[in-house]
Amino acid sequence: MTVLAVPAAPAQQPPWPDPEHAATVRGLLADRPPLVTWSECADLLTALAAAHRGERLVVQAGDCAERFADAEDGPVTARLDHLDALADQVRAATGAPCVAVGRIAGQYAKPRSAPTETRADGVVLPAYRGDLVNAPEPTPEVRRPDPGRMVTAYDCAAFVLAHLRARTAGRPPQERLHTAHEALVADYEQPLVRTHRTGRYASSGHLVWIGDRTRDCDGWHVHWAAGVDNPIAVKIGPSTTTSDAVRLSRLLNPDGVPGRLTFVARLGARYAGRMLPDLVAEVARRGAPVLWLCDPMHGNTVRMRGGAKTRPVEAIHDEVTGFVRALRHRRLPPGGLHLEVAPDEVTECLAVPADAPAVPDRVAQPRYTSACDPRLSPTQARDLVAHFTRLL
Repeated sequence: MTVLAVPAAPAQQPPWPDPEHAATVRGLLADRPPLVTWSECADLLTALAAAHRGERLVVQAGDCAERFADAEDGPVTARLDHLDALADQVRAATGAPCVAVGRIAGQYAKPRSAPTETRADGVVLPAYRGDLVNAPEPTPEVRRPDPGRMVTAYDCAAFVLAHLRARTAGRPPQERLHTAHEALVADYEQPLVRTHRTGRYASSGHLVWIGDRTRDCDGWHVHWAAGVDNPIAVKIGPSTTTSDAVRLSRLLNPDGVPGRLTFVARLGARYAGRMLPDLVAEVARRGAPVLWLCDPMHGNTVRMRGGAKTRPVEAIHDEVTGFVRALRHRRLPPGGLHLEVAPDEVTECLAVPADAPAVPDRVAQPRYTSACDPRLSPTQARDLVAHFTRLL
């Protein structure tokens, strides 16, 4: 077993104004029941091991940033319906079983590129870090980080999980829906670690991932993830070197367990074709076993002059094409897709040619409801899944 050095303070953490309140909340979370069970995590681990062998495909999809307000019967049902529909589409097109993993029941915290943002009137506000930390409305009061929101996040996740379990109770264990989120806020994740028969696991979700901004091999997030037995994923962005990828695979999967570790490539259409073949080859040659998924969303995000973010749909398709080619070239299975999607026909991602010099400065987006980044509409998501399965 690889021994990790004691890491520095975690990156991307909320600046809690009252540390004593945060400590009290950590204690409350530590006393709560686990949100997920170890047996559920083990079922997902088995399913991902089959995907690693090329026997299954994976669809991981859901909101960019979950909202507390959506922890209600209607919104939860709509999101689970959408995830089930995408998984069914993959099964119908390929004949292969599909592992359905939702960005749900925990995706309440978001990393940010800057700690503050400036309103049009010049007022500087703390950045919105997800409902677990603060609220998105642009006022100083609601942007103030509040540790008590971590308890609300737990309660909302428990509500969603109850729906998920009721929905899939009759299915074989490995065909049930599973949950996933970015394990970002240490004050939420650490108190929810629980023990099982032979070790420790993160009870906040079935699969937890480390983002591209927090994948430092010597940082807290990698150190923490190495100490839990859940399926773990890491987002692999354009700044990832082959040495980084190899080292991450060894740190997070030192025993070489298939299905334990997933790398989610989010390179962007510009870089996927040139970077991914070398990353895949070096990890296969010198690293530990890894399942590869494609996140074609984050590397293709652009900001228009008015400030709104969008993602060109054609660039998203192009990155999926490059991903499948890179994995096929190395005789490895393209494991599946990791997508940000909405259950409603939102107008957040634009049909702009991938080779266009720029997205339009202004374009009508009448149904832009994301609290953070742009998501695919159901029609766009179906088209992308169809593109992926055709490539297979």
